[in-house]
Amino acid sequence: MHWQRAIVPRHPDLLEDEIENILLTVASCQPYEAARAIWDSALNKKLVDLAHLRRLPWTGAARRLVREASPWADSGLETFVIVRLRWMGLPIRSQIWIHGHRVDFLIGERLVLQVDGGHHVGAQRTEDIRHDAELMLLGYHVIRVGYEQVMNRWPEVQEQIMHAVAQGLHKA
Repeated sequence: MHWQRAIVPRHPDLLEDEIENILLTVASCQPYEAARAIWDSALNKKLVDLAHLRRLPWTGAARRLVREASPWADSGLETFVIVRLRWMGLPIRSQIWIHGHRVDFLIGERLVLQVDGGHHVGAQRTEDIRHDAELMLLGYHVIRVGYEQVMNRWPEVQEQIMHAVAQGLHKA
């Protein structure tokens, strides 16, 4: 049970709560990365509108989340990447269209980071490889990582990105 003052008033007999109240509970009960992934997913799935959220009187951790949450992460996994890379101080754009295809992240002007979930197999994997080659022929540098790497081996992923940036691969 979670006991807190609801941000959207609710009748005491209701069994379901408003999404805003759920997000408030998430903000106060989950670590920042997990809470941010949930907030971003709610925005991405259009369960709630960011402008609406920003008009509510948030407190505590929710105040930070409403400032930083974004509808652009296509998955919770992508949110983890955004949160973990922001310290670099580089422009990191999500869900950017390059040469007719969307990429997960564009770091700087030329470094593409693709984050694959479990559905990148078979025909999808073949298309990913084709698109990576196309991007490289256009002068982009592509780093492709999977779920297990982001969730369980993040230091390795971060090191690859840091080395690419150190070599200037993010610059045009």
